[in-house]
Order: sequence, then C-alpha cells, then structure tokens
Amino acid sequence: MATVILVRHGRSTANATGVLAGRLPGVHLDDTGVAQAAAVGDRLAGVRLAAAVTSPLERCRETAREVLRRQQEPLRPSTDKQLSECDYGDWQGRPLKELAKEKLWRTVQAQPSAATFPGGESMRAMQDRAVAAVRRHDARVDAEHGPDAVWLAVSHGDVIKSILADALGTHLDLFQRIHVDPASVSVVRYTESRPFVLGTNTHGGDLSWLTPPRKPRRGSRSRSGDAAVGGGAGPGTQPGRS
Repeated sequence: MATVILVRHGRSTANATGVLAGRLPGVHLDDTGVAQAAAVGDRLAGVRLAAAVTSPLERCRETAREVLRRQQEPLRPSTDKQLSECDYGDWQGRPLKELAKEKLWRTVQAQPSAATFPGGESMRAMQDRAVAAVRRHDARVDAEHGPDAVWLAVSHGDVIKSILADALGTHLDLFQRIHVDPASVSVVRYTESRPFVLGTNTHGGDLSWLTPPRKPRRGSRSRSGDAAVGGGAGPGTQPGRS
C-alpha cells in the first residue's frame, strides 16, 4: 500500500511555555514553530505528495500550510478530527510541571493503556481512532494513486507516537519509549502483510528517495510485502518490492 509521512506540528505557543494545550482553540505556532515547519517543507520539496491530511487544530493546519507551499504542484489538505490531539479533558491548559504531581501522571508514564483523562478520553481510545484513520486514508491513497504513492499526515506528539507503536507492533504501555519532537518527520509504509517503519523522529536529511517513479515498475502492484533478508540495499530498493 502507500507510504505515509507523519509530521508533528512545529513548536506552539503552549509548547514554549510548558502548558498542555490539548484541544484548546487559539494555540498557534510561535516564530520558532513557523521556521521549523518551513524546514520540513524544504525537506519534503523533492517528495511528490499525493495527498495531505491534517488535524483540524490551528498549529497543525499552519504546519501543513508551510509544508505544502513548498510542493511543486498545488495540493490542498483535508482535515480529519480523528487525527486531532488527545482529549486531555480537565488537564487541558494546565502547566506540565503541575500535572506531573497528579497521581494519574504515573499511570500515563508507566501504563498508558489504563489512563483515562478526567473529562476527556482514554489513551487507548486515542490510539484506536488515530490508527484507524491513518490506515483508512492510506488505503484511499493507494486506491486512487497506486501503491507507490506518498502522502502527508500532520498531527500531534502522543497521536503520532501511538501510530508508530502500532506500526512497530509495540504495546501502548511501551509507547513512551518513542520520542516525537515538534516538526519531526516519521515514515511508515503499509503493506498487506505488515507495516515497515522507515524512519522516526528525524530532523534532517534528503527524503526525495521516497518519491515514486512516474511509471510504476512492472509487478509493483503485486509485491508481497516481505522484508528483505539481510536488510536490503537501502533507499531505491523498497521493502517487499518484487
């Protein structure tokens, strides 16, 4: 199937002040965040994106705008509330240093699958709806543009961490081992047999190798999704391509 580039929004005004923004309206990128998003756009300028989907929150839409304005061909992003930030409920808008004193904080750190935020959603529910959304969009992009297509999803730290945990076959209780910085890029290629995690939390480097050829190679539609024994030949020889 297709390949998704997962981008966390750039630094926001809440990130800069140590506040858990959650789904509060009016949280925008700060100047650093705008520059970070522009840098992601430069990294992806050589990648031909077939589609773009973003969380509806301002900081993600602003990040997507900076990224997509550097594409060679115009591309309008769609929004999907299933890629929105975790609903932290009563925790929204509170300083992280204050939240760290809450009993629930220890559960979020050690057993997130058991954590439900007061007045909000559980971390398990967050993962379920985010993974379902990414896989749904990936199948749509594959059907419309072919299995070599690459598309963009702009979302939030915990949301992307939960998607990566699923792709890695890692239990949600271990997802705090995954780090996703503001404006970082992670890449997952889904196939019929398994996802391939091609990169996590990257901040630099050429990504043009993700761009599919104009004319798909013969047999690309029937690739098995098998992993290359011995590690393969690197970019340009994609996992499972026949």
